[in-house]
Amino acid sequence: MLYKINHRTTYRYVSPVSVGSHVACLKPRSYEQNQVVQNSLKIFPEPKTLDERIDYFGNALWFFTIEEPHKELIVESFSEVLRTGDRVPDARASLPWEESTLLLREDHTPEGLDAYQYQFESPRIRIANDFAAYALESFTPGRMMLDALTELTSRIHKDFRFDSRVTTVRTTPEEVFKKRGGVCQDFAHVQIACLRSIKLAARYVSGYLRTYPPAGRPRLIGADASHAWISTYCRGAGWIDMDPTNDIAPTDGHVTLAWGRDYGDVSPLRGLILGGGSHDLQVEVDMEPIDVLPRIAF
Repeated sequence: MLYKINHRTTYRYVSPVSVGSHVACLKPRSYEQNQVVQNSLKIFPEPKTLDERIDYFGNALWFFTIEEPHKELIVESFSEVLRTGDRVPDARASLPWEESTLLLREDHTPEGLDAYQYQFESPRIRIANDFAAYALESFTPGRMMLDALTELTSRIHKDFRFDSRVTTVRTTPEEVFKKRGGVCQDFAHVQIACLRSIKLAARYVSGYLRTYPPAGRPRLIGADASHAWISTYCRGAGWIDMDPTNDIAPTDGHVTLAWGRDYGDVSPLRGLILGGGSHDLQVEVDMEPIDVLPRIAF
């Protein structure tokens, strides 16, 4: 599936911003199942400087500075991404979860060392006994990693209600766990906290989710959404993605933008401004399938 994705962010300030320095994480990652065909960035007002760099986690970032007074900032990313060759988790390659955890400590391969860093706490995700107890209801002794992970994903989907009114971007996983409600970012944070609390490696994945209009109604431009899910490392099977918001393993309807320890590593737009006062934020995402490639069996 080939997608055309437009991600438009608009900030409207009460008073003028005299100078602003920003970082945009808006270029999708490119790997076997998620190939970036093209990507460009449009910014208004036009920035004084604009540089692209790769961060510690391998994500592409745009750094830009605006040095003229402005009451509105518009950042729009245009991408074409080919989603192909979905990797279905192989249950036969899945190990008992305790064994996978122990082997990771001794794995000095580049993949193992990369995964090991995701076992620990991060700025927005803490390890706690409550998270461990919740996870261990699924991760029973000797259970295969994939089976346990699938069940934990389903339990979060069942136990937590989707409600954008009960959380903000700063709500902690502990608060979400108590309220049993939130949005995709919250559910991803809770699942990662559960997995890390039993010493499994888990990372936060940001991206886009294709949405479908109700039957008989036209597709609305700009009505698609940014999304978040998780990825867990299993020795032998590699990284396994799960979407607790929708209780599924991500498919070709999920496009990966970036990954890191938690949302703070991959927020689409962040920075520092001088002036501005309060502001109004509007985000529009349009994820349009522009070509369907035939699946060929060999």
